[in-house]
Amino acid sequence: MNDSPTRWTGPVLAAIVLAGSAATAPAQNNLERFDRQLEQIQRQTRLLIDREVPAVQRARFDYGGFVSFGFFAIDDPNARTHILRQPELNLFTSINLDGAHEFYARGSMLFRDFNTGESFDGDDDDFVKPRLDRGYYRFNLHRAMEAYRGQTTKFNLIIKAGRQLVHWANGVTLSQEIDGGLVTLEFDPVTLTALAGRSRGRFADIDSSRPGFNADMNRNFFGGMLSFQLGPRHRPFIYGLVQQDQNDNVVLTSFDSFGTAFPTRFNYDSHYIGAGSTGSFGDNWLYGLEFVYEGGTGLSNTFTRTASGAALATPQTQEDIRAYALDLRLDYLLQDVHRSRLSAEVLLASGDDDRETTTNTLGGNRPGTDDRAFNAFGLLNTDLAFSPEVSNLLMFRFGGSTFPLRGSSKLFERLQVGMDFFIFNKLEHDAPIDEPTRNDTYLGLEPDVFANWQITSDVALIVRYGVFFPSSAFGGERAARHFVYTGITYAF
Repeated sequence: MNDSPTRWTGPVLAAIVLAGSAATAPAQNNLERFDRQLEQIQRQTRLLIDREVPAVQRARFDYGGFVSFGFFAIDDPNARTHILRQPELNLFTSINLDGAHEFYARGSMLFRDFNTGESFDGDDDDFVKPRLDRGYYRFNLHRAMEAYRGQTTKFNLIIKAGRQLVHWANGVTLSQEIDGGLVTLEFDPVTLTALAGRSRGRFADIDSSRPGFNADMNRNFFGGMLSFQLGPRHRPFIYGLVQQDQNDNVVLTSFDSFGTAFPTRFNYDSHYIGAGSTGSFGDNWLYGLEFVYEGGTGLSNTFTRTASGAALATPQTQEDIRAYALDLRLDYLLQDVHRSRLSAEVLLASGDDDRETTTNTLGGNRPGTDDRAFNAFGLLNTDLAFSPEVSNLLMFRFGGSTFPLRGSSKLFERLQVGMDFFIFNKLEHDAPIDEPTRNDTYLGLEPDVFANWQITSDVALIVRYGVFFPSSAFGGERAARHFVYTGITYAF
């Protein structure tokens, strides 16, 4: 371990500790939230336009790309609007041999142009250098045996190694780009999947009190999942996932209310045991269910509060994690010509009432107590404007979507419109979330509307708008927060 402390320059941390508010700089929380918001938009864009390579020829070489331009108007928790223009270029190439061997690579470059003084990290004009978003090799044993030996096997082995997106189970615990491998063994009706990998460097970490959190998550993931096809409609699963924090060489030096310097170290090693199922009931109902128990150990907070609210430096201790989360989603397909669907979801995650912030080490779990705040690395639809971490959260979502002009207008045949309505609460009223709140349960509500228009096979238009109406739990004037995104993409 490197014992040389890393100082966080400037008085921001000391001022926050002395003021008695949550021990996380607001600018850091805003940056972490901004990264989540952008990641959701980018994934949705690529789902519309990115191409899958068909394995129907003995050898197939494919290449192409897409360019997009996005406009964002994002309100932060202080009701300040941030305007961003973001052009992006993506290029990909793929080689597929007999459906057995696939080599895929996709790179991107983009430019973030904020209005002056409105960026979340102090860099209004930020050119993000070219990067490899995907780069993997995929082997399919079943296809190889058919192509090279003319045999059909009762089992299959699929190996996928390289830079890839891993959406584990239903996405509660892990939905990240990793450098590593997935090995899947299929023996109908049983499937066994093993994972080993490391997080990509470009994503912000959940612990925004750690220096450098916005540039490198720096965590390892190992897991195994067993799923079973139960009849034609249900696929239950059970899994274990281990996360190893690789940031134990980082030390942050802070000062308490009496001017005493104290170090904060970072080490949050968690494991997750999950179970659930995906499938359908009849031809109209689709569902997804996932329950997760989180265990492990983490370092405690480095200060405690006196009766007067002053911060007093306190040695860190290693404490057990005991937390949980549940996600249940239902979709009803109307089976009409417009491909209409209605949806509902409930998401809950435990919190810890002796924390000052639900995700961080500094201002985190009190020494000598179990940490009951659920913290993981998934990506779920927790709305556009508020976009909270899945920790000490009770969220209800109701929505629907349709293709209103399908079958009646050739130009608007592939125009989809929809809406989601969110209701947010704390699961523990006296426990924190990832921004300062009072000891109230109800947090607020948000309607989101969206439109996806595949104008031609090569051009897509995406529109998103959400507005969060915060409750009195946030104090102050409680101004509404808006999120606006409009993007157009051209594929070639």
